[in-house]
Amino acid sequence: MIWLIYDGSFEGLLTLVFETFEFKWKEVRIRKKGALVPQLFAEVREVVTDEKKALRVWRKLVELLRPDGVRTLWKAWLSEMETVEESILGVINYAIALDRNVLADFGNLHVLNIQKTVKSVEREKHRMEAFVRFQLTKDDIYFSVISPDFNVLPLVLKHFENRYADQRWFIFDTRRNYGIYYDLEKAEFIDFVANELLSSNLVSPDAFGNGECLYQTLWKDYFQSTNITARKNTKLHVQHVPKRYWKYLVEKS
Repeated sequence: MIWLIYDGSFEGLLTLVFETFEFKWKEVRIRKKGALVPQLFAEVREVVTDEKKALRVWRKLVELLRPDGVRTLWKAWLSEMETVEESILGVINYAIALDRNVLADFGNLHVLNIQKTVKSVEREKHRMEAFVRFQLTKDDIYFSVISPDFNVLPLVLKHFENRYADQRWFIFDTRRNYGIYYDLEKAEFIDFVANELLSSNLVSPDAFGNGECLYQTLWKDYFQSTNITARKNTKLHVQHVPKRYWKYLVEKS
């Protein structure tokens, strides 16, 4: 058994795929750099990302799986699940062996796992698009703090860029310490270090603009006034808005 360590990038994973074929490794386990690897009787090799190797694998995958199929593998990779890389490698091995697109072959356990994972990632993406709430800071930037189960920021970028094209905004992922900043012209990913202005997935009131606290108070009052106690259905409400997303909603704070 060989343990392959890569840098955590998608290009690094594609490089790893290339080298499994290059060196004819059959039984491998894959982990990101920094993850725990059993040391007893384990052969550990670190894969160095190589853009040329990654590009060759990318082109082969586009040929076999089409661009949508490669995007499916990428979405699964964004889940960051511990063994997702091994499922991705399994699908690639299966596709190359049959020389065709296999992503509809649900009888294959690797394909089934990838498709289930992608559904979970897409569900998280849609919930982030629905539940993200912005707060206006003193710098006139609409700021939102999230902590999604999966790394969905790359998937929600276009949604927020199109929907909020007329204002500056920043969405920060506290779990992964990076975010998306939109400056009225383009959106880009940037690293960000949390500070004392961030607490419990919300922006501290000290960072708010003059009207933000008043707006939040008015919104809470409105939410309470429109809530009809006799029609309250907590079970149904939680089905549509799971409790783990309440921390993003002003009316729930």
